[in-house]
Amino acid sequence: MMHAISVWLLVAGFFGAGVLNAISTSATQSDFARWGYPRWWGIMTGGLEIICAILIALPVSRIVGMALGAAIIVAAIFTVLRHRDFSHLVPLGVFAVLIALAATSP
Repeated sequence: MMHAISVWLLVAGFFGAGVLNAISTSATQSDFARWGYPRWWGIMTGGLEIICAILIALPVSRIVGMALGAAIIVAAIFTVLRHRDFSHLVPLGVFAVLIALAATSP
């Protein structure tokens, strides 16, 4: 049960984050610019997050999706730590816990 809940929360979370990054709101653009990334970085990140959500949703590709999701989250954690933008750590921590639960639950 916990496995299924964590998987679907990951799907919803990555899809939602992907859409927000892909539509590239002014707040999102300013965050990526402040962190030193090019203007298109948010759109690419959003696309990868949406792909990640789709891969996790499909049982045959779930492990690949979780690996991609873990890589995205690790990169995001390093970015916010490097720039001391600690307000972003809580949602990233939630993603990390959900990935761990989904990966270790039967």
